[in-house]
Amino acid sequence: MRRGIIAALAFALALPALADKSDKQKDAEDKVKDAVDDAKDKAHTDSGSKKAKRHANRRGRDVSRKARHLKNDVKEKLDIK
Repeated sequence: MRRGIIAALAFALALPALADKSDKQKDAEDKVKDAVDDAKDKAHTDSGSKKAKRHANRRGRDVSRKARHLKNDVKEKLDIK
């Protein structure tokens, strides 16, 4: 029980630090996840369902990344901060 309380407290304290990420940080995390996905694809060690889920998540990251970049481009063109 004590471990659970400590884990919950650590999570609660870490949450604000994780909540506000810049677009560059998100892009860097996405690149790391993409590299892991590429390594798993080259290893050919996962099942079809895990591979399909991983590829779906990767496509989702790609869409999110493109949306972030589009949002930033629009803000830049409209001169909005």
